[in-house]
Amino acid sequence: MDTPIRQQMEALVHRKQLEITQALESLDTVKFQTDTWARGNDGGGGTSMVIQNGDTFEKGGVNVSVVYGKLTPQAVSAMRDNHKNLELTHNEGTKFFACGLSMVIHPHNPHAPTTHLNYRYFETWNADGSPQAWWFGGGADLTPSYLYEEDAEHFHTLHKRALDKHDKNLYPKFKKWCDDYFYIAHREEMRGIGGIFFDDFDDRPATDILKIVEDCFDAFIPSYIPIVARRKDTPYTPEQKKWQAIRRGRYVEFNLIYDRGTQFGLRTPGSRIESILMSLPEHASWLYNHHPEQGTPEAKLLEATHHPKNWAKE
Repeated sequence: MDTPIRQQMEALVHRKQLEITQALESLDTVKFQTDTWARGNDGGGGTSMVIQNGDTFEKGGVNVSVVYGKLTPQAVSAMRDNHKNLELTHNEGTKFFACGLSMVIHPHNPHAPTTHLNYRYFETWNADGSPQAWWFGGGADLTPSYLYEEDAEHFHTLHKRALDKHDKNLYPKFKKWCDDYFYIAHREEMRGIGGIFFDDFDDRPATDILKIVEDCFDAFIPSYIPIVARRKDTPYTPEQKKWQAIRRGRYVEFNLIYDRGTQFGLRTPGSRIESILMSLPEHASWLYNHHPEQGTPEAKLLEATHHPKNWAKE
């Protein structure tokens, strides 16, 4: 009998949590601290691995969660806007299972980019226990304070290669989806310089999608670690650090106002708030009516957030 997809995905995210944290630790002077949690009377829990105040990383978390239980009718109604197959299977709530790895890393150095990664699997059941709906979602993206085009090209190209192994239509679709999703509408700008993003992914066998997710996971370490290694010791000024805090303010705005994962977590009974808000930086800033001068590196970064570019080189 084949192992259920939910169990295969759970094993994958636990394995990738260890691989990613070990790779990040290789660049810093401190180690990740592990915090295991449970959902109390609800089902499941997770393992949060957090790094703070090292020489390289100001704050970062690589979290795995495996939760199950019932979604309230209100939660099902809210989620159906984005998940076409989800239905209310029982008046008292819809049984669900969700697992995934969610990660955000904020380096100290303003020349080293913040990164975000999330891959997840979700399924629900009918009242009789038969499957009702399932899908995969996730992606990875880069949020620099200063734009280095070679870094953007490297990050995008490796993720494109991972997707091209399966279907050459996926990268253009997921790249645009990322640009559209990580958009701060009230600022009319993207959160960063994109990457890949997908949700409600169920248009082919689950085993095929699981392999796509695994290959995207595998692309992350070689796409990000060399960038941080290049930038982490770059000299910077107090003004550049101030600009980094302004850009992190944009990060906070997106995550608290628009991010569906944050909203889902806050709606899910028994969710762990510390894990949901792990993505927020330790320091952020909002300066009144701030605009960088034309022709500056800060203006170059802002221009890239207003006009998405095809960064991948092959």
